[in-house]
Amino acid sequence: MKSKYAGRAKPVSRERMYDLIRRPVITEKATMLSEYNQVSFQVPLDATKPEIKSAIEALFKVKVTAVNTLRQAGKQKRFRGRLGQRSETKKAIVTLAEGHRIDVTTGV
Repeated sequence: MKSKYAGRAKPVSRERMYDLIRRPVITEKATMLSEYNQVSFQVPLDATKPEIKSAIEALFKVKVTAVNTLRQAGKQKRFRGRLGQRSETKKAIVTLAEGHRIDVTTGV
């Protein structure tokens, strides 16, 4: 028997949407992505591309054409002579359809 959601993304709850989009990544490199109609967000490690797409479309009311994700492994760093561990992070680079924009300087 086929799943009710075969071939399409499962609906995401409103609370999960706000958990998925942690914060926009505002760096020089991420700001240059705006030339290609892309925006970068930090997301949880368990976030999937369909979840991210539906959350962005619902929260910002834009059309998303693609979602690329990347995981950054935590590094060992020294702080005042002591070893520490940076936490792992995951970023989502969201490509928007022509004519759609997200202004990351304003809140949701």
